[in-house]
Amino acid sequence: MATSRRRHARLPFPDRAERVDEAVARRINARTTGPAVDGFWRALTRFANHGKLWFVAAFVLVALGRPRAAVRGLTSLGLASLVANIVGKRLVGGDRPALTSIPIARRLDRSPTSPSFPSGHTASAAAFATGAGLEWPAAGAVLAPVAAGVGYSRLHTGAHWFSDVAGGAAIGVGAALAVKAAAGLARPVVDRRDPPTAETVELPATSTGAGVFIVVNPGSGRGLGRPAPGPLLHSALPEAEVHELSEHEDVSQVIADRLAAADAPRALGVWGGDGTVATVADAARSADLPLLVLPGGTFNHFARAVLVDSVDQALAALADGCGREVDVAELEFGDGSTRTVLNTASVGLYPAFVEERERHEKVLGKPIAALIAAIRTVRRSEPLKVEIDGRSRRVWSVFVGVDRYYPPSVAPIERRRLDDHLLDVRILFANGKPRTRGAVALAFGGRTDALAARLPMLQGPPALEARTVEAIEIAADGDDPGYAHDGEASTSTPGDPKRLRLRVVPRGLRVYSPRE
Repeated sequence: MATSRRRHARLPFPDRAERVDEAVARRINARTTGPAVDGFWRALTRFANHGKLWFVAAFVLVALGRPRAAVRGLTSLGLASLVANIVGKRLVGGDRPALTSIPIARRLDRSPTSPSFPSGHTASAAAFATGAGLEWPAAGAVLAPVAAGVGYSRLHTGAHWFSDVAGGAAIGVGAALAVKAAAGLARPVVDRRDPPTAETVELPATSTGAGVFIVVNPGSGRGLGRPAPGPLLHSALPEAEVHELSEHEDVSQVIADRLAAADAPRALGVWGGDGTVATVADAARSADLPLLVLPGGTFNHFARAVLVDSVDQALAALADGCGREVDVAELEFGDGSTRTVLNTASVGLYPAFVEERERHEKVLGKPIAALIAAIRTVRRSEPLKVEIDGRSRRVWSVFVGVDRYYPPSVAPIERRRLDDHLLDVRILFANGKPRTRGAVALAFGGRTDALAARLPMLQGPPALEARTVEAIEIAADGDDPGYAHDGEASTSTPGDPKRLRLRVVPRGLRVYSPRE
């Protein structure tokens, strides 16, 4: 038995390991355990086939409110299975125990025929239990005996040698540790931010709100437990004029009416999310007034870009009279109308992807949430036919950011610059590439796409193109693709032809921002 195994192993197998394998096999096979015990171990090893046991465990973890542990376990399982079956069995392999040495009551209905080393069942079991346990130790305590039982079941039924099980366990634990390390490297550092690049400028200062007209969108950030904006602003800025929007009021018209009055304000303020802020910013640009952003939305991307993370920081900048001249973009439609873009504009599935990602990222973390969101949005969508600067292309999405964004993916997260005087363009192409390739590039960007392009089923030219420009034009080549900017999406593009033209406006907006 030992000689046969050494002959068929692809790499030399140590004599001592073979002696240990045979000694462990003789001891297990010599025991009389009875039909009930034999049936239990056979049932357990069958239940672990193709990871069924661990998918059930993942479902239970999700039901218990621990989806991160479930995802970490399954991710570790996937990596371990890949290493064990694609690398380990091809690199080492070897013969399985001879059936003649296994008691008949213990034998599996179908004896495995793949190479013996390592045990894929054990690798998957150890990976899931370790991965879930690293995320939630209580889960690890419960799953570890189950994983050990799966490993023993492979010995009890004669499917593997002891060294196969030990090797599988090592691969599983190693895969879980690798996934944990990768997740730690991918997790963004949210508390370290450099100061905005735009230099500070002096703006009208007031600690009471005198001369400031503030528009409040009471629906922004609803359900986040924040205090009502009206009383808070009246208390903090008693001399400011605060206007709470009613359900059907038009923000632009409210501001236009106020600016037409004889006692026009010296500054415009806005409480709301990015969409409301962009509308008021458009009015502030037209009137050449500084903008006070009071972060009242769900995500407040523009407020964060100018280091206004809270209402208190915005009020301090107003009292200090400190601000910055920041780049914006002008979005022009086919009918000649324009809108101000503060952060981003896009065509295609990017808005749906971001919405799906943000729905999961607080629980699962950005890398895993991005992958899930990318798969779902690509599966539900169809590529668009558009003209980009006069050239016909098939794309999944076109992202345009004001100044440079990070990371270098088709769906970047963070604006790091305020005065680059350029647009950051990311185009995700769909020229004959499978949806899997599009999802990978959408979730993780160009570097990962370059690796995916080396796989036999996903080969092809790069799916993601990144470039910086001062202006870009996107026109519909067929159906109206719709558009989105600053968190607001529309399925209909104004004007005819259905065309979007974006150009950067250097230092186009003055906004209150802290000095540090």
